[in-house]
Amino acid sequence: MESLGSSIAYWIIVLSIVIFSVLTVTTRKILRAATFLLFTLFATAAVYFKLDYEFLGTVQIAVYAGGIVVLFVFSILLTTHPGDNSKNLAARKRGLGLLAAILTLIVTGYAFVSRCSNLCAALPEAENPTMHKIGETLMGTGHGQYLLPFEAISVLLLACIIGGVVVARKR
Repeated sequence: MESLGSSIAYWIIVLSIVIFSVLTVTTRKILRAATFLLFTLFATAAVYFKLDYEFLGTVQIAVYAGGIVVLFVFSILLTTHPGDNSKNLAARKRGLGLLAAILTLIVTGYAFVSRCSNLCAALPEAENPTMHKIGETLMGTGHGQYLLPFEAISVLLLACIIGGVVVARKR
């Protein structure tokens, strides 16, 4: 049985993910939104570490919290005035956003409940892959390996950075 301290730590992580996610989408200052997103991604990494998925937690911090958020902030600083407030949403857009959020919650909840009710009892014990196996899969060129998508994403990110610089130079 799980200890009380572990349960408390789990709920602290979950609450921080929920709170920082809500703050990310509700704040009117764009740099604050990027900072709240960073906190959300760190808390997500904490969930991975709590589940003993050290590799995924490290990737979450290095790629998302480190790379993507820095890219967002870099783009924000190049293209906008970061101290300015964004405009208030019209009531119609706010209603559509709320409707989309509720529908997403319903679909996600249904997918989670239907999948877990059928699969969770019948799943075999999973084993953690070794670092060698992860490296072979990520950097291999064979069937089911990911070197080509990895390189395509790096070219896409480079194009985004160059596009941000071009947009910033026009101003």
